[in-house]
Amino acid sequence: MSSNDGHHIDIVMLPFMAHGHLIPFLALANQIHLHTGFNIAIANTPLNIQYLHQQNSPPWIHLLELPFSSSDHGLPPNTEHTEDLPLDQIGTLVISSVSLKTPFHNLLLDILQKQGRPPRCIISDLFFGWVVDVAQVVNTVNITFATSGAYGYLAYVSCWLNLPHRKTDDEEFDLPGFPETCKFQPQLSSSLQSFGLFCNTVEEIEPLGLDLLRKYTKLPVWPIGPLLPKQLLSKSPLSATVQRVAKSPGISAEKCVQWLDMHGVDSVLYISFGSQNTVSPQSITHDGTGNWAGKEYETIHLGD
Repeated sequence: MSSNDGHHIDIVMLPFMAHGHLIPFLALANQIHLHTGFNIAIANTPLNIQYLHQQNSPPWIHLLELPFSSSDHGLPPNTEHTEDLPLDQIGTLVISSVSLKTPFHNLLLDILQKQGRPPRCIISDLFFGWVVDVAQVVNTVNITFATSGAYGYLAYVSCWLNLPHRKTDDEEFDLPGFPETCKFQPQLSSSLQSFGLFCNTVEEIEPLGLDLLRKYTKLPVWPIGPLLPKQLLSKSPLSATVQRVAKSPGISAEKCVQWLDMHGVDSVLYISFGSQNTVSPQSITHDGTGNWAGKEYETIHLGD
């Protein structure tokens, strides 16, 4: 767990163990270095650090391993990522991530000892609310990074913070209508104690969501998006082979454009269910046609 190999670390990042979090954090690290020249460290579990190495991360981003054994937490061996788990075990991964607190604290102490000062700040995932306490101990600033947009993030926060757990101090509570006890971890509410929030969105696109989020959290909120892979920022993105992480695309970008060109302006609505959700074909298609907001529609399923 070498901290910096002789280089001063200005910012330490800690993303959650999922592609939808690792990739935006890596993109943010690149953007921060581009504008400030800061050296940045990204800390995570060994297999996720191995994945980040495969993304050809530049030399100013230092990738630091935190020890983690999935089997110690009731997970299959060598499962450190949401994509390796069924949906019903992702909650266990979230709970197990609290075990990273001590090694992460030790990593920061190592950086402090080697360079004589703590990092300028820690940018951590919203699922790691415990980083607020660690940042205070090492005398630095913690900023929470929500890799989603502002409106969706606020809906998620408001939903969780107003569920029945408000009526109990237990970390498990019964949710009406569900057969099993629903587990809740307090990391989300703890992350709202950080100095501020980064959101992967744009002020001009989400003025309402950002305004609501600022009023609800009473925190400074900075829209820093969109954070996209470098190849998507080229002038001719269709000429590049853009492949979804660890998966082949179900359809080429060229065919998507051809299909869109067959339809009129404002006639296509794109809905993403997220990479961790499983929706049955019947739920998606409803026999392939339907009526929404008084308009007929046709459902096109683009694959997994």
